[in-house]
Amino acid sequence: MKINLEFTKKQSTAVRHLFDTETTEVLFGGGAGGGKSYFGCSWIIDACLKYKGIRCLIGRSKLDNLKKTTLNTFFEVCADWGMKAGKHYEFNAGSNIITFFNGSQVMLKDLFHYPSDPNYDSLGSLELTMAFIDECNQITHKAKAILSSRIRYKLDEYGLIPKMLMTCNPAKNWVYDEFYMPNKLGVIPKHRKFVQALASDNVHISKHYEEQLLKLDEISKQRLLYGNWEYDDSEDKLINYNAILNMFENTTLEQGQKYISADIARFGKDKTVIIYWNGFRAEKIKVLDTNTITEAANEIREIQRAEGVSLGNIIVDDDGIGGGVRDILRCKGFVNNGKVINKENYQNLKTQCYYKLAEYINAGKLYLQTNNTQIKDYLTKELEQVRRDKIDKDTKLAILPKEKVKQIIGRSPDYSDALMMRMYYALKPNQGKYYIQ
Repeated sequence: MKINLEFTKKQSTAVRHLFDTETTEVLFGGGAGGGKSYFGCSWIIDACLKYKGIRCLIGRSKLDNLKKTTLNTFFEVCADWGMKAGKHYEFNAGSNIITFFNGSQVMLKDLFHYPSDPNYDSLGSLELTMAFIDECNQITHKAKAILSSRIRYKLDEYGLIPKMLMTCNPAKNWVYDEFYMPNKLGVIPKHRKFVQALASDNVHISKHYEEQLLKLDEISKQRLLYGNWEYDDSEDKLINYNAILNMFENTTLEQGQKYISADIARFGKDKTVIIYWNGFRAEKIKVLDTNTITEAANEIREIQRAEGVSLGNIIVDDDGIGGGVRDILRCKGFVNNGKVINKENYQNLKTQCYYKLAEYINAGKLYLQTNNTQIKDYLTKELEQVRRDKIDKDTKLAILPKEKVKQIIGRSPDYSDALMMRMYYALKPNQGKYYIQ
């Protein structure tokens, strides 16, 4: 069956990348109405018709949304190409599999991060020829990575290389870090390509669509109409971006009482981050990729002796294995879900300390000394995700849960957690003064 494909200029660029032998991941992202979903479905259908018996996947965060949106676009493409259900393809709503007349199949897959399946074992048995992820900004980086590892079916038979097409609207998470920003800076890896999409590129879009987008709030308008990836989404952010950058340059901040705060790696999965403080000057950062309880305690004790830090001014997280370090050192333990200080209106102690950290950074009262660009990058990304949660509900002040932050940045916010714990002493300035060693 021969299909006449018509693509816009931007879509044609994406097609070229998809046939480039060095490219395995293409992000076609930007404003709403750019024909992204239509293009993705077209690519999958064209491949299924061209290569007999292949197995493709169309995924989205939630299967229900996929079937209500992307699947309808899939059927629209089929209709535009003169393809009919029952003759050219069959859709099994029970198995969520579309089977073409030549044996090629398209699986519809839910890619949401479920706590019951943190390692995406549900994807483990798949063997795919290619994959299309619609609204990929709504899934985790881990889901994308595991799905990518499953693309291997009949590649050698047809002389193909693994290909994954992703589409999304602008978002400041892993798609921003891995595609948009590297592309903007000219340092995007050869195996990845980014193509900007806008409603203005789509010649088939309704003349009323742009008018509707113009009525949106400013942030939504910047994202969805103009495809602006650099939009300011500060409404729920606690820490100003420029204030974060200033934190690394605030060298004139006065010295003061000495402290150590440490976020201890939980069961070896995260990093142990130890920070030495001279007042509110974070002058040393020690990072351990893997460590035992004893090794972490010894590192802290070494800094304590070298800098003359009072035991009462050392605080480590008391959750997980951090409690073991606290027992060894007999220092202060920080309980994330602990009671707030002075009965203030916060969900827990961690939230209260993050609000205080935001206050100090925004006011230029904190300095972090490091020449390590990776630490600066990690901290900047983590502090940008210190956001109000449940902002529309009349409840105690809350911040975005750690699990959500991990989904957004693709790792644990170990550096910012170590910074945050220092604020315990800002809230209780006399806590370590009379500590008995």
